[in-house]
Amino acid sequence: MNKEFANKKIQIIQNFESNTALLSGNSMGIYFKFISESNLKIYFKPLNEVFKPDVFTNNGVLLNFERELIDEDDVEYALDVFSLFNKYPQFELTERLKVEQIKKVFQLLKDELYSSEMSYIMLKTLLKVLLLHLIRYQNQSFLEQDLNQKRVFQFLELMETHYLEHTNADFYADEIGISMKRLNQILKEKLNLTAKQIIQQRQITEAKRSLVRSEITTKELAFKLGFDSISSFSRFFKKHIGVSPSVFRQQH
Repeated sequence: MNKEFANKKIQIIQNFESNTALLSGNSMGIYFKFISESNLKIYFKPLNEVFKPDVFTNNGVLLNFERELIDEDDVEYALDVFSLFNKYPQFELTERLKVEQIKKVFQLLKDELYSSEMSYIMLKTLLKVLLLHLIRYQNQSFLEQDLNQKRVFQFLELMETHYLEHTNADFYADEIGISMKRLNQILKEKLNLTAKQIIQQRQITEAKRSLVRSEITTKELAFKLGFDSISSFSRFFKKHIGVSPSVFRQQH
């Protein structure tokens, strides 16, 4: 992976002062605010959201990365990451050893990103180590969780597991135990997207990943993603990406 390509997948920015997405709609962000040697505030930007403007200060660092960097691993890990980002918008570390550990891993990730011998595998591995530490530390905290935020995570968790066989939002509303109208209200409030739009976004992510990283045919991919014909899948893909699946594969 060359540096130009890597910078489209992951970014580390000091003194970040904007809440707009830097990579794409499919990027996730973590803002680290280093208060002292024993105090670190951490803010999360899930998919389709932005940071609150008052988050940013001069002593903070932004880590932004594409969703596909976690999708390539096992489903359980991906779900843990979604939980990390959707349970709480922020949490605080007040133990010196934990703060030091996050700083060390973050520095290793930063060094690798800017290294002349940068390795994609090493970059992804260090990101995973950092996220696993944050997952562990967050699970040890006891912050009150908003009910609607829980439902957002429930939907994302279910969708990640079932989006290939269930593309209808009714399934997810039934599983959560609320009406589809209420589910869409909650998702619009929290993510500014409907259930259908989020499912389609996930289909596009998987389609792009499969076209680039596997030998699957367009026909096989269409049926894998729940489309009843190649033409309907091609129209769907071109509407969202701007080119047909075959052209996208040639370009990448």
